[in-house]
Amino acid sequence: MAAQPVSRVVRRVLRAGVRSCSSGAPVTQPCPGEPVVEVPSRPRLFLGERAAPFSAFLTDSFSRRHSYLRISLTERCNLRCQYCMPEEGVPLTPKADLLTTEEILTLARLFVKEGVDKIRLTGGEPLIRPDVVDIVAQLHRLEGLRTIGITTNGINLARLLPQLQKAGLSTINISLDTLVPAKFEFIVRRKGFHKVMEGIHKAIELGYSPVKVNCVVMRGLNEDELLDFVALTEGLPLDVRFIEYMPFDGNKWNFKKMVSYKEMLDTLRQQWPELEKLPEEESSTAKAFKIPGFQGQVSFITSMSEHFCGTCNRLRITADGNLKVCLFGNSEVSLRDHLRAGASEEELLRVIGAAVGRKKRQHAGMFSISQMKNRPMILIELFLMRQDSPPALPSTFTNSLRVQVLRHRVSFFSQMVTLWKGGRVPQAPLVAQRWLGSSLPQRHFSSHLESDANPKCLSPTGPRAPAASSGPLPDSDQLTHVDTEGRMAMVDVGRKPDTERVAVASAVVLLGPVAFKLIQENQLKKGDALAVAQLAGIQAAKLTSQLIPLCHHVALSHVQVQLELDRTRHAAVIQASCQARGPTGVEMEALTSAAVAALALYDMCKAVSRDIVLAEIKLVSKTGGQRGDFHRM
Repeated sequence: MAAQPVSRVVRRVLRAGVRSCSSGAPVTQPCPGEPVVEVPSRPRLFLGERAAPFSAFLTDSFSRRHSYLRISLTERCNLRCQYCMPEEGVPLTPKADLLTTEEILTLARLFVKEGVDKIRLTGGEPLIRPDVVDIVAQLHRLEGLRTIGITTNGINLARLLPQLQKAGLSTINISLDTLVPAKFEFIVRRKGFHKVMEGIHKAIELGYSPVKVNCVVMRGLNEDELLDFVALTEGLPLDVRFIEYMPFDGNKWNFKKMVSYKEMLDTLRQQWPELEKLPEEESSTAKAFKIPGFQGQVSFITSMSEHFCGTCNRLRITADGNLKVCLFGNSEVSLRDHLRAGASEEELLRVIGAAVGRKKRQHAGMFSISQMKNRPMILIELFLMRQDSPPALPSTFTNSLRVQVLRHRVSFFSQMVTLWKGGRVPQAPLVAQRWLGSSLPQRHFSSHLESDANPKCLSPTGPRAPAASSGPLPDSDQLTHVDTEGRMAMVDVGRKPDTERVAVASAVVLLGPVAFKLIQENQLKKGDALAVAQLAGIQAAKLTSQLIPLCHHVALSHVQVQLELDRTRHAAVIQASCQARGPTGVEMEALTSAAVAALALYDMCKAVSRDIVLAEIKLVSKTGGQRGDFHRM
């Protein structure tokens, strides 16, 4: 698709009534005859004017000051994106467990008092919350808060924005992944493209500059529209922000779907070689560029290829009241529960300070993140709200528990043509599984041996599949490590062909309620038991041939150890996955990894309780080799 025709059409939609603004602050410029709408004025106390030093509770162990808070107002959304959730929606948190308006404002006041000077409201879709205008107005009264922003899909923006601006809304981010109306409707299963465009128009009309447009770029879906999005910035005060596709629970992320910042930049420079890089603002997540003579600009958010963890100043509060110190982290602490238990301000600050203090220097690499257990994005915030891959043909859907090899994906347009010719739209599988919510945060650990490990080895997901074995050779009735005279012998694999081998094993550690609670709250005196067990499992996989006498040494290309806590059994569930290419399998490596991880967990907890049981150490699945594949029931 050529850049100019599409951009001209969209500009015509947006052009009428557009008035520019030289500053970054929103202003009201009414048409003749319209009443002037003023943003309420109030005293501003800027961060640099504070007499006291920045709050120690919001400063982590790497001296990063967290002055930016994102608050999710709801888990609900009025769109049903193919790659976000099924048409009927996703399991949601009961209303009683969501933060009330007063609880949101109480937490906001506390964070602003401690140094937060920017708050962004997210979702789900924040503009479907009935009291969103009142929340903005209440936040606007907080002394010291400089910026109130919102991230929205834009469907309700044109209708509500005049009220929101009057209430004190400072900045707007609008999520839009395509400029093609038919593709928009196919992706989101709803009409609304022109409503989003109307919302962008209204934001420009009311003087917001720049209006930020968030576009998550996914190969096979919309990477062919990069030039069309950039062309919009020629005559409009837009900041088009191209976001690298990020992994979250349920979205089947893999690196092949991600279009990197450098690849996008190369595409733009081929069309506009004069593209200039702008100075980076402190704590900014975006790398900004501008084409000379264009009114707007282009930015790249490079969370995957070039992280910005070193300057991160963001904290997040989910709609059910959990504090997340890292978007890609899986640890959370419930502020809601402490509020409802009557915690004082000092007690809340201690909880917040402890969570911030545990924030890591940086998030894991892209492949490790893709394996981690984390909330679906819609249950964190709308910032990206990407839950599944670009729409896939129904025949590719699978729910079996196995290590899945990435398939070749049919292009978006060939899928769309095929489906439209048949007069049907594919239904996406349920990809957002029920969040393991409780009054205490769930702790999950997932590991990756190497940052450049083969991405074909993915975490097993979904319900268990029936046990099955396939392949040309049946199971042998002879022991392979015993010779004809009954003496032990090592199998000769020298003549076997090299094949891709993958094995998954699991184990369960029944901890008992006392040890379980200490691990869940990370309060063991010996340290972080889950992290230690995870490392032990990785190390054991690499040392299997030294521990099991007749095992061959295998050069592993990938190891993953994942631990999850099971409240119903007061147990830790361990899953280990190993991959290699060679003449012999990696079942023993996976089993050794799971078993030693379980032993390490026992060692970490034995001072608390010796009534700990190691159970259910078993092979879950294996693929590759002459005897075919195996998948346990």
